[in-house]
Amino acid sequence: MSEGNYILILFYSRHGSIAEMAKHIARGVNKVAGIEAKIRQVPNVSDTTEIASPAIPDEGAPYCTLEELADCSGLALGSPSYFGSMAAPLKHFIDQTSTLWLTGRLIDKPACGFTSASTLHGGQEQCLHSMITPLLHHGMIWMGLPYKNKELISTATGGTPYGASHLANDTQETSLSDEEQKLCEAQGIRIAEMALKLGK
Repeated sequence: MSEGNYILILFYSRHGSIAEMAKHIARGVNKVAGIEAKIRQVPNVSDTTEIASPAIPDEGAPYCTLEELADCSGLALGSPSYFGSMAAPLKHFIDQTSTLWLTGRLIDKPACGFTSASTLHGGQEQCLHSMITPLLHHGMIWMGLPYKNKELISTATGGTPYGASHLANDTQETSLSDEEQKLCEAQGIRIAEMALKLGK
């Protein structure tokens, strides 16, 4: 492929569930030959504009740059569900991508989303929809999870056809169920395979 040969797994994680999902999506991506996973996060936003985040996070993945987003072969976007929408830090990052929109850097690249909420009806699917909208404006191709993944039928925790999800019984619970892990890996495999197909 002419651009970066990686799937960018970009997320905001407040309590750790989304970061854990990102690792399993990366595991799926890395099972596909010819492409690799690159995990990045976005910094927190403050309600006081004078406060700035450090250039390097204290823990976890490095912060994402616009160039890393522009050069990816595909994008997996992750956020906790806050009132049925993506978290403000992730939305803030996406709001800074108008230069990529003007130059069409993301057109025809595959994208998918993943989310977590602490109740079964905590807006997981609506949160994924909130991610779809700006990515469609960028001309990206949304990749859900087809029902050939039988875990979508059997799961009593997370999992949607719109993208991988996680049900955290409380905010400190970050371990994924077996079905959630398998669906995250399946999503990673699917977007990696599609990125290779679209890049030919």
